[in-house]
Amino acid sequence: MIEFFDRDGGEAVFCHDGHSLYLWNGKAAAFIHDDKVYAYDGRFIGWADRGWISDEDGACLLFERDAVGGPPKPQRQGNTTPGPRRPKPARAEMQQAPSRPASFAAWSHRVFSDLI
Repeated sequence: MIEFFDRDGGEAVFCHDGHSLYLWNGKAAAFIHDDKVYAYDGRFIGWADRGWISDEDGACLLFERDAVGGPPKPQRQGNTTPGPRRPKPARAEMQQAPSRPASFAAWSHRVFSDLI
């Protein structure tokens, strides 16, 4: 299981299969397709790369333990067990992703859970 944390070090999402992202409470939130992150309604959210999930502008939203590069990572908080995985909704047609930003060295002002 891959655990992702937010800019405050809080537990945010987890992934069991390398593609499906669940909020910590177990709600299916988004999925990764070809290093792009989409909400289940097909909206493009951002990018997955080197252990980071970034927004469409390339600013970092979430990180995993072994994330490489990016802004300074906070100390991870909490050590709770994620909720049971709930069913995934059907995937809608995916929006076209914008051109990929060159780098992502700053934290986003957005919150991942607000984007889904």
